[in-house]
Amino acid sequence: MKHGESPADPRYSTPAIVLHWVLALGIVGAFAMGWYLSEQPFSLSKLKLINWHKWAGITILALSVLRLLWRLTHRPPALPARVVGAMPRWQQAAHHGVHHLLYGLFFAVPLLGWAASSAKGFPIVWFGVLPLPDWVGVDQELGKTLQGLHAWAAWGLIALAGLHVAAALKHQLVDRDGLMARMLPRR
Repeated sequence: MKHGESPADPRYSTPAIVLHWVLALGIVGAFAMGWYLSEQPFSLSKLKLINWHKWAGITILALSVLRLLWRLTHRPPALPARVVGAMPRWQQAAHHGVHHLLYGLFFAVPLLGWAASSAKGFPIVWFGVLPLPDWVGVDQELGKTLQGLHAWAAWGLIALAGLHVAAALKHQLVDRDGLMARMLPRR
């Protein structure tokens, strides 16, 4: 057992930690790229970046499937009793609600992007190698609607991720309860 750990404060497993941080970086990167792309005029460079954005989205979707499977087969550590005891009920509900919404958006954002791409008639070829099926027929109006939903869902995901980060920082800097260390790589 490492310094600062106790049986009452188990850490997340290494695969859970790796998936958490890889997904976090991927989501922030894909969001930043999408935001940048939305401001760019049409060009060959923009088309290339759009493909990279789609590849990132499909990769995030695949990693989200892995993360969900891991979570379903490996129960995460419970919040330590001392932390739960110090949290008002609304914070406990927010903790669970934010996590559930994050998981939902891990899937909704890339699926909406994939559907929008399909509806606009632009198939996705993952990393330029693996053609993915179009799962909606070509319909430009539907494509615009789905693209808007994709953007709103992405903003929602980033907002919830920001709330998640703010809560983690509160636990680290204000409460000083060591909760954040459970998801950090070992030193």
